[in-house]
Amino acid sequence: MRARTQESIAVSGDGDAWFLINASPEIRAQIEGFPGLWPRAKRHSPIAGILFTNGDLDHCLGLLSLRESHPLVVHATAAMREGFRQGNVLYRTLERFAGQIDWRTVVLGEEQALGSEATRLRVTGVPIAGNLPLHLKTLRTPSAEDNVGYVIRDERTGGRLAYLSGVAGPSPELEQAVEGADVVFFDGTFWTSDELIAAGLGTRRAEDMSHWPISGPAGSLAYLARSTARRKIFIHINNTNPILREDSAARAELARHGIEVAVDGLELEL
Repeated sequence: MRARTQESIAVSGDGDAWFLINASPEIRAQIEGFPGLWPRAKRHSPIAGILFTNGDLDHCLGLLSLRESHPLVVHATAAMREGFRQGNVLYRTLERFAGQIDWRTVVLGEEQALGSEATRLRVTGVPIAGNLPLHLKTLRTPSAEDNVGYVIRDERTGGRLAYLSGVAGPSPELEQAVEGADVVFFDGTFWTSDELIAAGLGTRRAEDMSHWPISGPAGSLAYLARSTARRKIFIHINNTNPILREDSAARAELARHGIEVAVDGLELEL
């Protein structure tokens, strides 16, 4: 079984400016593992922006590791921004000088430019059924801005990438995001609903944690198998999920449907 770092991808339209979807706690290792993200001068970074899918710590904690002197641009909904900032004394490390962090508000359903016009990338935030991060539960009312997917469109090629790292189940918004995408990255947290219970590792079902199980006639595998996307890739995979084992029956079932499991270093073009 291959070791994997936590879920995050880097996207570029020109090979120069790169945009991260989520900033995991392992962001340093991920940057070191991909030369495209290496600095090219003193106090330089090719990371032109970071997009948050939600406020879970495995998606945003890495932002604090990027606290040096290079300004940061973060794309997030207003709810995610306030959830990260409010009452967070560690956030002060990102406010050491004017302009250290520039929050760009993601307006759901509205296609927006990603970076400068030269990047030729457009992004649309899509509300996806999910849940509040654990640290925000009981502190505020859930909203549609708490969990989003992204559809990124390359203006040069017309290619579309759908990134959906936390999916509780089917919805019209999800269908719209997947429809017409060339590449789909999809929540593959659990193979079965009772995965943690069966392993003696917990008492909650996958659905209790807002994750759509992969297997079964109503699972996400059956849903993705109907998609016309040329590449379909499971991400955000829990360490109990048998699809991580190359020799498992679950992995063989994915292969029969032409669906992949993400690995570090995976590269593709739209």
